[in-house]
Amino acid sequence: MDQRVSIITLGVNNLETSRMFYVEGFGWKPVFENKEIIFFQTGGMVFALFLRDHLAEDFAADPKTFGRAPFALAYNVRSKAEVDPLMQRAAKAGAKILKSAREASWGGYSGYFADPDGFAWEIAWNPQWRIAPDGSIYVL
Repeated sequence: MDQRVSIITLGVNNLETSRMFYVEGFGWKPVFENKEIIFFQTGGMVFALFLRDHLAEDFAADPKTFGRAPFALAYNVRSKAEVDPLMQRAAKAGAKILKSAREASWGGYSGYFADPDGFAWEIAWNPQWRIAPDGSIYVL
């Protein structure tokens, strides 16, 4: 098995609310959408928003007890100066700030917010990583 991730799918409660958040808040453009799911091309992978109950049904889980494991998604930037404006843009689009951007113990600068369904996102600058023009991250 190749060491890669092909798709990340979030189970969302309201597809239109989530669509607006990612389109208006992030400036992303869907590459496919229907009444149940939206796909965004994100570099070499796909980010999907799928109605929560339909996602639960897709892998045979009970929608009433279908939960989520604690995790965070991250968007890394090329410079420290990019973090705060992106945090502000997310907040303006309806994000709840979980942790304001600040100096991190690992030497970078980052903050966290939650999207309309409560999924945590980190906006981070890591001085030890390089980001290629295509968005690929290289750990030095």
